[in-house]
Parts: sequence; C-alpha cells; structure tokens
Amino acid sequence: MGVHDGHREKMRRRFLETGLDSFAEHEALELLLFYAIPRRDTNALAHKMMDHFGSLDAVLSAPVEELMRMDGIGENAAVLLKLVSRVVQKARLSASRETIVNSTEKAGDFLLERFRGEKNEVIYQLCLDRKGKLLSCRRLNEGGADSSELNIRRLVENALLVSASAVILAHNHPSGIALPSSEDYATTERVQAALSMVGVTLVDHIIVADDDFVSMADSGTLKHW
Repeated sequence: MGVHDGHREKMRRRFLETGLDSFAEHEALELLLFYAIPRRDTNALAHKMMDHFGSLDAVLSAPVEELMRMDGIGENAAVLLKLVSRVVQKARLSASRETIVNSTEKAGDFLLERFRGEKNEVIYQLCLDRKGKLLSCRRLNEGGADSSELNIRRLVENALLVSASAVILAHNHPSGIALPSSEDYATTERVQAALSMVGVTLVDHIIVADDDFVSMADSGTLKHW
C-alpha cells in the first residue's frame, strides 16, 4: 500500500465513522474524487478546484465542460461531480411528491431551489393535479426557452403521462433579469394552445434570475391560478 492508498483509507474510515460533519469542503471534494481518479493526490486537486470555483456548491454546479478545463479533471471525474448534484436534486424531488404548488409564491419558492447554481438556461415543466399537487417535475432541456428549442410534443406527452390537469412552465435567465422576452411570450402562447387541445391548463410561465422570479400569470398573460 502506497502513501496515497494509506491516506485514502484513513479518509474513507473517517467518513464511515463520523460522516461528513467533521470534513472541510475541500476534504469532502477530495474524498469524492477518490472514486474517479484512482492514482493521483486528489488533495492538491481539491484545493485547486475550491480556489478556482470558490465553494463546493459551485464545483458541483459547474458545467462538465468547465470542470474538464481544470488540469487533472477528465471526463469521468467531471461526470461524477455533475452526477452527484443531479442525484441529490432527483432525490429531493422524489421526497417532495406531496408538494402542493397552488400559488405563485409556492411555485416560485419551489423553482428557485431547482434553478439555484445553474449556469446555463434550463427549462422545467411542473405537472399538477386539480388541487395543485405536484405530480412530476421534469427538466426539459438546456439552451433556451424560445419555441425553436422547446419540444412542445414532449411537453404535452409529459402532462398526459401523469394525467396532469395543469402545467407550470419555467426557465431561467442566468445572466439577465427575470423579465419575459418576446420569445417567452411566443413560447407561452404555443404551449398554452398545445396543452388546451388535450384538456390541460397552462397556469403559469415563471422566469427565474438569481434569487428573483417573475410570474406571467401575475402579469396578466395567464389568468388561471
């Protein structure tokens, strides 16, 4: 057993005995990197990543391409880091199946958490029953919320799959302000028309920017809350 192997075993044993409470952020990152980088001192790499990104949350939220720009981070390590945040997010969504999203405030609070740390523009679809119970939350795609980027057919299929009565569409403006663009209005009209054909109501289109959000229902574009 080499020097690195002995250190890794001590770190693993420490985690099994005490959990992560006693770990600094860079140590937690170092431990995680053990499982993607078998033969390298991940302590120095973890320090370098923390210095570059600023926090463990920022590391786990960074795009795969940006992670891979770090010397020593290959595709396997980058995917593992990204996977961790996505698995945690999926687990939280699974635990919140009884979430009630029947107002702008509740929808906004729920979506702020989903978009936290996102660097790219992302589209989410919330499917609800008649009482506002959350049936599913689907991440539709990255890249943009204009009608050319959004797969309307897939959105309708998602609603039908869970027998939704209502849908909330949401996307973020990572480097802007939470105000709808002309493309956002056009997308809203297309989605509303497509859903209405199968008896599903588009109750809101929410736009998130940092810790702020704008509801198109509140602005009068949609009037279904």
